[in-house]
Amino acid sequence: MAQFYRPRDENELALAVQKLAETRTAVEVAGAGSKRRVGRHCDQRYVIETAGLRGITLYEPNELVMSARSGTSIAEIEATLAQRGQMLAFEPTDIGPVAGGPAGVQTIGGVVATNQSGARRIAGGGVRDHLLGVRAVNGRGELFKSGGRVLKNVTGYDVGRALTGSWGTLAILTEVTFKVMPRSERTETLVLAGLTEELAIEAMCAALGTPFEISGTVHLSAALTARLEARGLAREATPLTLVRIENFADGVAYRTRKLAEALRIYGQPMTLGHEASLALWAELRRLSVLVPLATEQPTHLWKLSTAPRHAAKVLAAIRRNTSGEAMLEASGGIVWLEVPASADAGASDIRRILASHGGHATLIRAEPEVRASVEVFQPVTGALARLTEGLKDAYDPARILNPGRMYATL
Repeated sequence: MAQFYRPRDENELALAVQKLAETRTAVEVAGAGSKRRVGRHCDQRYVIETAGLRGITLYEPNELVMSARSGTSIAEIEATLAQRGQMLAFEPTDIGPVAGGPAGVQTIGGVVATNQSGARRIAGGGVRDHLLGVRAVNGRGELFKSGGRVLKNVTGYDVGRALTGSWGTLAILTEVTFKVMPRSERTETLVLAGLTEELAIEAMCAALGTPFEISGTVHLSAALTARLEARGLAREATPLTLVRIENFADGVAYRTRKLAEALRIYGQPMTLGHEASLALWAELRRLSVLVPLATEQPTHLWKLSTAPRHAAKVLAAIRRNTSGEAMLEASGGIVWLEVPASADAGASDIRRILASHGGHATLIRAEPEVRASVEVFQPVTGALARLTEGLKDAYDPARILNPGRMYATL
């Protein structure tokens, strides 16, 4: 039975890590625990949760800057921003539910540590692009900080970028500072029905090539459309291609109309209004269409990253060996692929195909024994492997923070 420790401040955290480092005792690092089932199985005797490090420590609406302790929930941050008509630009995806974890509890530290950016990344950038500064405790139990509260503050190595996506293997975040942005006055969505993945990617890329400032593109297979909570769309039982436009109300109405005209060669688009669009994109952000129904066969879930022009070919090649339902984000640059459960989750075929087309893959949902037997994260070799080893040596020389979470030897 694991022993859980939830420090109340960063000094308590630093002292705890110091003691663990002295005895070379491994520890699992978690925020609120929503992503504990993602990554290689990490079953340690001790678990440090940062959910006790809560609270917004700085908010300057006029400067579009916020600082929050790492255990502060995304829900609290977004509620505070909404009061001032602002939002998180990177629209973090909640991957907890698709892996069997709780929904709606993820923390800002967890989002940064796992690099969770949503559909708006195509317009506003990802987590790394909005991170201004961090405070953290390394594997020696040393408290350090990097960056600050303004954009141009980096001299030398950008520590915040290194920690983003490190899954708690280098250091434990205690506070993050990030940019925010004004909330859109109106959101509308164009919906195209019945397109193949190849045509959907072409349509989404065409939309992004217009001057109409698209803030999200998603394509759903017919089976995933049927799982939508938006029952009007779910009843279509056909692939759906979604293009989001948001900004000031007058501008959105004009841009939606002009974009619909530009996309008419792909079919007659349906327009979703403001409230329906907000509900739909909130649902997509929760990835609820990728949570299999209880009546369905078990599945494994991959997150693939490739060039949009290659996405349809990658999926076609994968499907020559297995079936798979896909949700395409960023015009095909991000592919959430659900495949039937198997001993290796299809890892060998998926990685071989991506190697020939370009891209990488992360296994998001699988049983512990599967995650222990395959490379969950994209394998690193050569110079990148040496850099990864060097970062681990610099930040966590005793190898106590989330050992084996990303790679078996780290």
